[in-house]
Amino acid sequence: MTQDSQTTPQKTNFFISLISGGILKQEFVIKHIKMVIFIIFLLVFYIGNRYTCLSKLREIDRLQKELQDVRNESIYFSGQLTGHNRMSQIEQLVESQGLGLESAQTPPIILHK
Repeated sequence: MTQDSQTTPQKTNFFISLISGGILKQEFVIKHIKMVIFIIFLLVFYIGNRYTCLSKLREIDRLQKELQDVRNESIYFSGQLTGHNRMSQIEQLVESQGLGLESAQTPPIILHK
């Protein structure tokens, strides 16, 4: 017999015992079932922990982008407000509204006690 013909039945027997559940009856698995269950538990815990961390990182990225957008909007509105508070802008708005108000031509008088 050749070497290939000897390994083929062993491989076939292993797959048949794996599919039929015969591998669970082997002495090695029975002796170390607690360790196998512990390792499976650790794998499930690791996968769950990684999933949670990745979802938290995605949420942090989303919130940082939202924060940057709000900051940019705040800077924009602050600039708009600063522009509207200038005396020339106020005079143009009063004139366009037709309120009939005029700015004082003489400086205010300071009274001392």
